[in-house]
Amino acid sequence: MNNQDVGTLTGGIAGGLLGSTVGQGGGQMLAIAAGTLAGAYIGGAVGKNMDENDRMRMDAALNDNAVGQPTYWRNAHSGTTYRVTPVHNVTRHGNRYCREYRTVATINGKPQQMYGTACRQPDGNWKAVN
Repeated sequence: MNNQDVGTLTGGIAGGLLGSTVGQGGGQMLAIAAGTLAGAYIGGAVGKNMDENDRMRMDAALNDNAVGQPTYWRNAHSGTTYRVTPVHNVTRHGNRYCREYRTVATINGKPQQMYGTACRQPDGNWKAVN
């Protein structure tokens, strides 16, 4: 899975979950579908623009920052700016070293916001789990 795939998957799930909080019945199903599509599009755009250096900076933010403490950087090659903020420490699938996070990537002057959850792996890297 490449960065764009991870972003698309993470964004789609987050968008669908957000859409599930809106309305009831048929309206809720429409909100879930719209949220899933919008989230997948935004997540894919963010993931596509991330290179290996961006992934390392994101891992460092997840590893080192306190909840609510953002990290900022600009990718010198693409011009994309990033803000990654851990928002909650959580446990997923028995792994106690997981964090929900918010990423805001400004791509071509347009801010794109994505939420996700990542867990630290035995090798020290972080992997998206939702």
